[in-house]
Amino acid sequence: METSGGIRASLAGRYASALFDLARDERQIESVSKSLDTVKAALAESADFKAITSSPLINRAEASKAIAATSGSLKLDPLTRRFLGVLAKNGRLSQLDSVIRIFARLAAEHRGETTAEVTSAFPLNDDQLAALKGRLKVNAGTDVAIDAKVDPSILGGIVVRLGSQMIDASIKTKLNTLALAMKG
Repeated sequence: METSGGIRASLAGRYASALFDLARDERQIESVSKSLDTVKAALAESADFKAITSSPLINRAEASKAIAATSGSLKLDPLTRRFLGVLAKNGRLSQLDSVIRIFARLAAEHRGETTAEVTSAFPLNDDQLAALKGRLKVNAGTDVAIDAKVDPSILGGIVVRLGSQMIDASIKTKLNTLALAMKG
């Protein structure tokens, strides 16, 4: 896993760091975190919203208007609304997924949590996430925040990265291992 310094060096890292520093200074880390979780869910659920953030065909002015309207309907906090406006104005909405992920890591570090990157073939439900969080807390000896991603290419199972440890229980890896063993 990258250190905070490494994360902050990327373009998305610089934006996430700026948002995090401002949120920390204004004591708004939790409200910004909740708003970014809402944005993340909206990106996953709405193809139109995803298109606004990723399409090079949408100019900055149109993106800014769409983001302002969407921010209002999602009931985002004022700091997150302004931040999304800046991303739109600067033509950086394509960085939004990475910014959200990096901000979550920075917020977790601030709370004294370790972040585990969890990849599954299908979205994990709240009960599964809670159970996984409990198991990881026992192994890590500290609270663990989960950065969950979905990657259908792993076919099934789960891949967990916690610090320098990686647990790969994906079906894809098991099939690849079996294929290598059969080749001799």
